[in-house]
Amino acid sequence: MGLLDKFFKPKKPPKPVSEPRTKAPPSPPPKTAKELANERDEPYIAILSLDIDPENLHQGSFELDWNEKFISNLVRAGYMMKKDDSDAAIVDRWFQNVCRNVVLETYEQEQAMNPQRYVRSKDLGDGRSEVS
Repeated sequence: MGLLDKFFKPKKPPKPVSEPRTKAPPSPPPKTAKELANERDEPYIAILSLDIDPENLHQGSFELDWNEKFISNLVRAGYMMKKDDSDAAIVDRWFQNVCRNVVLETYEQEQAMNPQRYVRSKDLGDGRSEVS
């Protein structure tokens, strides 16, 4: 490198000035299942939480969420008993009915599989039989 090279370095080309980037507008948060059901005019019901009493595991509660279309379907199905029933009372009546049906179905299945339920017949001779 010569003496003149130290003083007369070739200049680097200037960096291109870029336009300041504009931020894209933030995208809206994704819609919830309830919002989508409302847009499609469909009934919506969901279990938001289940609480169990740790001291008594037989006790618990559900927190439910629903939309107006679900309520109107329940009213049409006959779940509204009084004119002044609240939405919560209507949903509670429906949920109790669902739980009752689950219990009855389970009971019926257990009874159908119960080996004591079958009729046994034992020939005692002389034209007699014992049925148990």
